[in-house]
Amino acid sequence: MNVLTKQIEHQVIEMNGKPAFAVVPFAQFEKMAQQYTPDENDVTFPHEVVKANIKGDSLIKAWREYLKLTQQELAERLQISQPALAKLEKPDSNPRKSTLKKVAAALGLELEQLEE
Repeated sequence: MNVLTKQIEHQVIEMNGKPAFAVVPFAQFEKMAQQYTPDENDVTFPHEVVKANIKGDSLIKAWREYLKLTQQELAERLQISQPALAKLEKPDSNPRKSTLKKVAAALGLELEQLEE
């Protein structure tokens, strides 16, 4: 247990006998949030992207829809056909890292935001 955890009044909520959530008083949460300094390696995802990915959409599709792009618009940015993009967006698709880099650049994202 680190020093920060010892200073925080918290409640642990378990699911199936394992810790699932930690609940802290809001004042302590605000203090922690103010002390947080983002790291250059931090990768963020909007709630809508996470929600779409959890329901089964690929991250490529989730981000494209979040950014309000059609398949045709993204395909044009990538200089590929719309059917080729549709294949990339399938949940079971396993695009190469080089392809993900191109898609990330076309969407204005970091590669890590497209890696499952």
